[in-house]
Amino acid sequence: MPRHFIKRFTPDPATLKKHKHLRHLGTLLHDENLWHLNRRSVSGGVAVGLFWAMIPIPAQMVAAAFSAVLFRVNLPISVALVWLTNPLTMPPVFYLNYVVGTWLLGKPPAVGEFHLTLEWITNQIEVIWKPLFLGSIVLGLVLAVVGYGLMRLYWRWQVLRRFRSRGGRRSQLPPN
Repeated sequence: MPRHFIKRFTPDPATLKKHKHLRHLGTLLHDENLWHLNRRSVSGGVAVGLFWAMIPIPAQMVAAAFSAVLFRVNLPISVALVWLTNPLTMPPVFYLNYVVGTWLLGKPPAVGEFHLTLEWITNQIEVIWKPLFLGSIVLGLVLAVVGYGLMRLYWRWQVLRRFRSRGGRRSQLPPN
């Protein structure tokens, strides 16, 4: 079952509740749905994490954590999935978001030659911010829905597989 696999990699909720940087959140972290490993909670955490991974903002992990608390879904999974866009994957992911945004707006990509200077980035952000954020939101929503659905299907498949593997032993019991 995915629960056993996920449990190996998630921190203990009691330890996180006592952490010095998280203590100020008080009772928000005491909601058991933030820590449960069931189909609804994990699927929701996947959806939240995938959505915020596509959004180009500096505080993706904070946004994912607040969303997990708001929607009462698995907090560690939602925060961990934000790291799909890490320093190595950010350029291609955000470029894809930009291209999708330009396609949705019906405009050709308007980025010229790339220069790694603050001046170039400042000038280009005025040109690319609309298609970048539109593409990011659209791809974030699409990935969230697909991730949610795939996790629900995977969880159900695992439960049915385990149920069927126990079926042989149950069929030997006398009928009631």
